[in-house]
Amino acid sequence: MPSWNIHTAHVERLLREEGAEALGVTDVNAFLFGNLAPDVYVGYMVPSTSHRIDYKLTHHAMREHIPLPRADEFWDFYVEGGPETTDLTLGAWAHLVADQVYNRHTRAYLERIGMEPGEEARVGKQADFALFGRTLDISLVPRVDEALLAQCAAFGPYSIGEKDVRAAVDVARGIVERNRAEHVDGEPSYQLLTAEFFAAAREEAHEAIAAGLRSRAALR
Repeated sequence: MPSWNIHTAHVERLLREEGAEALGVTDVNAFLFGNLAPDVYVGYMVPSTSHRIDYKLTHHAMREHIPLPRADEFWDFYVEGGPETTDLTLGAWAHLVADQVYNRHTRAYLERIGMEPGEEARVGKQADFALFGRTLDISLVPRVDEALLAQCAAFGPYSIGEKDVRAAVDVARGIVERNRAEHVDGEPSYQLLTAEFFAAAREEAHEAIAAGLRSRAALR
């Protein structure tokens, strides 16, 4: 599924092409961190957290080879059903939408080429996602401030503690720095997936996130 360089690139595109106001986002920093938040406690992005939470709980998904997060369920519970929806919560929803779209495209692609989900597919997919992420120009890094810490503490699904927020921000900063240092120009040579795959998934994810946020903002 998308790593944080891909999620960060989606945030930067949303802000650039749609604008925070049209999306109903008032705290861009909290929205940016929210786009990373579902991965904070799963163990593979931020290894130094105070505790872990199972992926199926953080992503509203079944544990499968290529899981499909139930972003609509998250929206109903924590965006529409929450007492006060924060920009962090909107960002977390956007993360789940992106994961769902990219993973659904991956499932369809593997079926199309006749490859079963499994270790071979996982290794090739992860390598290609990592390579694609390095083609993206990103610069935004969340900053730890009181507003962010307050939204993390009050996050509906589970509280995100200050120590873990700071650890996640350190990881995000390192990812942006590595993307700059190891940036890939042009079209890479993928092992399994294709440039067309990433273009289609990226566009669908952007449109789905933008449409949901625009629709909500128009009703406010």
